[in-house]
Amino acid sequence: MATEYLAGNRLTLLDSGTEYFPALLAAIEGANREIFLESYIYADDAIGHEVAGALCRAAARGVIVNVIVDGFGGRNFAADFLPRLSAAGVRAMLYRPELGRFRLRRHRLRRLHRKLVVIDARLAFVGGINIIDDNNAPADMRPRYDYAVQVEGPVLQSIHHAVRRMWEIVAWVNFKRRFRLAPPGSPCCPPLGTQRAAFLIRDNIRHRNDILHAYIEAIDAAREEILIANAYFLPGVRFGRALQMAARRGIRITILLQGKTDHPLLRFATQALYSLALEQGIRIFEYERSFMHAKVAVIDGEWATVGSSNIDPFSLLLAKEANVVVRDRDFAGQLRSSILAALTDGARETRSEDLMSLPWHSRFLRWLSYGVVRALVGITGYGPRHWQAGEETPGLKPAEKSNAAAE
Repeated sequence: MATEYLAGNRLTLLDSGTEYFPALLAAIEGANREIFLESYIYADDAIGHEVAGALCRAAARGVIVNVIVDGFGGRNFAADFLPRLSAAGVRAMLYRPELGRFRLRRHRLRRLHRKLVVIDARLAFVGGINIIDDNNAPADMRPRYDYAVQVEGPVLQSIHHAVRRMWEIVAWVNFKRRFRLAPPGSPCCPPLGTQRAAFLIRDNIRHRNDILHAYIEAIDAAREEILIANAYFLPGVRFGRALQMAARRGIRITILLQGKTDHPLLRFATQALYSLALEQGIRIFEYERSFMHAKVAVIDGEWATVGSSNIDPFSLLLAKEANVVVRDRDFAGQLRSSILAALTDGARETRSEDLMSLPWHSRFLRWLSYGVVRALVGITGYGPRHWQAGEETPGLKPAEKSNAAAE
C-alpha cells in the first residue's frame, strides 16, 4: 500500500537534545488543555527531573497530563518519578511492567519504543529521543546524536489519534477506569505550512509493516542517492533485497551506523554483513564521536523519515514504533546536510581492506553474533517474517558464510 501524504504541514527538524528539550519544555509550559507523553526511557537525571517539573506545573494549572513509559526501558520510573507525578495530579502509567527480569517470555520483547508528545492537539514531537540527558552516558559517548521533529498541521491528527488510542489500551489493561479520556473535541490541525508528511506506526494489529513498506517504497523509487543513519541496522530479506537492487541500479548508498554501542551483540551481528554491503558498492561509516541513537534516512534529497524505528527485527517485528515520513526538499535537504556533517566530523569509513585485516577469530565472532541474533528472533516465533523460511541473507550463501568465518 502506497504511503498517503497530507499537505499543509509545518515541520521543524530538531538535532539531538540540545534543540529538542528546550522546544519540548517550552511547549509543556505553554500547554492549556492536555498533554500526552510516551517514552521508552525516562532517566533519573537532570533532564528527567526538569521535564517532570514542567509536567507537574502543567497539572497544577489544570492541564490533563497523560504519561506512559515502557516498563522495561523505564524500569526506574515507578520508583523515581511515579509518586511525585501522581501527587501533582499527573496521570502516569507503565506499559507492560517488568514482573521478573529473568523470565524469558516472548511478550517481553514487545516494547513501547515510541517517543511521542502531543500538546493541546496543536503541536507534536516525533523522533528517537528519550527523556534522558544527552550527557547521561560514559565520558567517551557524549553527547548523544539523535533527531526529533516538531510537527504542526493536518498530519498531527493521526499522531493525536495514536496517543489517545495507546492511552486507552494501557488504561484498560491496567484497570485505570479513572484515567478514561473525554471524547475528542472538534477536528484539529488546520494547514500551517507547505510540507507533505505522513505519520506511520508499527504495531501488532493493523500496522505491522507500515514503516517497513514506506522504506522499501522509497528505496525502490530511488534515482540517485540513499542516505541512512540508523543506530541498530540488521535488515531482513525484503529490506536487504531492496538495497541490493538499488545498488545494482547505480544508486549511491551510504549508511551511517554506531561506532560505539551499549549493545555489542547487535553491533557485531551487523558487522557480519559489512562485506556483502561493500561488495555491492554500499559505503558504510561508523559514528565514533559519541553514542549515536538516530533513526533517520534521506532519499534523493526529497524523501525523508525521522522516528523511533531501527532497521532491525526487534523494531520492525516486535516493538511499537512511530515515524514521520516527509516529502519536501527543504526538510530533506536540512536532514541530509546534518547527516553529512556527522559523516565528516565524527565518523570513520569502513573499507574492505579493514575487514580483511581482522583476525579470523574476530570475523568468527561477528558471524557467531549474527547467528545468535537470528536464533533469538526465531525463538520469539517471528523469524519467518523477517528472515523468510529457507532463505539466507541476500547474495550470501551458507558456504560463503562458513568460508568467511574460517579465513
